[in-house]
Amino acid sequence: MQSSDPRLVPDPQRWGSWIVRVGGTDQSYVDTTDPTYLEFDYVQRVADVINTAFPPGERISAVHVGGGGMTIPRYIAYTRPTSAQIVLEPDATLTEAVRAVAPLPYRSGIKVRSRDGRTGVRELADDYADLVVLDAFAGARVPAELGTVEWFAEVRRVLRPSGTFIMNLTDFQLLVYARRVIAGICRWFEPVVVGADTSTWKARRFGNIVVSAGGGVDPIELDIQGARSPFPYRLLHGPALDRWIDHARPFTDAEAEPSIEPPYGPTFFS
Repeated sequence: MQSSDPRLVPDPQRWGSWIVRVGGTDQSYVDTTDPTYLEFDYVQRVADVINTAFPPGERISAVHVGGGGMTIPRYIAYTRPTSAQIVLEPDATLTEAVRAVAPLPYRSGIKVRSRDGRTGVRELADDYADLVVLDAFAGARVPAELGTVEWFAEVRRVLRPSGTFIMNLTDFQLLVYARRVIAGICRWFEPVVVGADTSTWKARRFGNIVVSAGGGVDPIELDIQGARSPFPYRLLHGPALDRWIDHARPFTDAEAEPSIEPPYGPTFFS
């Protein structure tokens, strides 16, 4: 049985870099010497959305649901100094392990709260944030309560009218879970852009799906950024996204489900 205790494994190829591993799943990659080095491809795509919505150097207010190694909060702190950031990470043991080996920079503006996403966001005021990033996993699965239409209404509440929401989720084959989650996001946000590598779209591999939504999202610019990906990457938005979602029914709190388990056991999110 795989241990659920978090471990930080050094990358022998890059000094000062660490893989955050929980229960056999590589959840984060942190380069303490260069916060702009983003090893996992999906994290690079998240950064594309942030860079499109918010010019480098612009101070923003960000909320991160899910902490892990705090890769994106570190990236924002480096590229947009003085930004105010809250990280909601219920696993205090994981946070302690990360801070012991890869501490946050001095005066980073990042505050970590030992809260689950629903509780932590509920405590925030209306129009609090410019950006909400949801990248939260219990083991290798997105928690059920973070995929419902009621939850996305709460995210919409804490975002400013021009704010941007980014979600990373995982799915496989027919992407039934992803369609239902994204249908819920579309209830509250416009525009919505969904990106994944072509192997995930074609049901050849279990993979990450990055959803960006809200006033700061520029579908044309994200198409350009996606074309620059080192791996074949495809985005859906507008009528093409509507056709893909088809008549998928959003999850509600009454019938919430977590994302599916990786089909080949513990994996990494790349």
